[in-house]
Amino acid sequence: MVEVRAVRRPEPLPDGWPPRFLLDVHLGGLARRMRLVGLDTAYRNDLDDPVLVEVANAGRRLLLTQDRGLLRRRALWRGAFVRGARPDEQLADVLGRFAPPLAPWSRCLSCNGVLVDVPKADVEHALRPGTRRSYDTFTRCPDCGRVYWPGAHRERLDAVVAAAERATGG
Repeated sequence: MVEVRAVRRPEPLPDGWPPRFLLDVHLGGLARRMRLVGLDTAYRNDLDDPVLVEVANAGRRLLLTQDRGLLRRRALWRGAFVRGARPDEQLADVLGRFAPPLAPWSRCLSCNGVLVDVPKADVEHALRPGTRRSYDTFTRCPDCGRVYWPGAHRERLDAVVAAAERATGG
């Protein structure tokens, strides 16, 4: 029998453990938000439960899910139930529960790679004319090659980051 107890918030994480997460198939929107605020967040929408447990354990990643059955697997190193129906609610729940250190705008939203600053000259061949004219600051993911800049959606994303920083006291 598995005993489930309430946890205090923020929940202490193992000493020396850099916060690393793995999200199950139903939390793709949360994964993008967690990456936006700089959390190391692995996510793929094609992994079944036994593989999720294996990947979480191998990478010492905390598995986040809304599947209570998945959390009952004895082989799982560490997991947590995510509350909330919408990604913004889910992000607030995770941040309130673990209070991980944030590094906004440092991770690729697509693949979780660590972004690096790049000169405009290195990426302008891949930019649309309007973007090339309007922006001068760029980052790129060395893993997947995706290029980022502070586009028209930046204000909306800044609001997500600001809410995350408030949730963690940062």
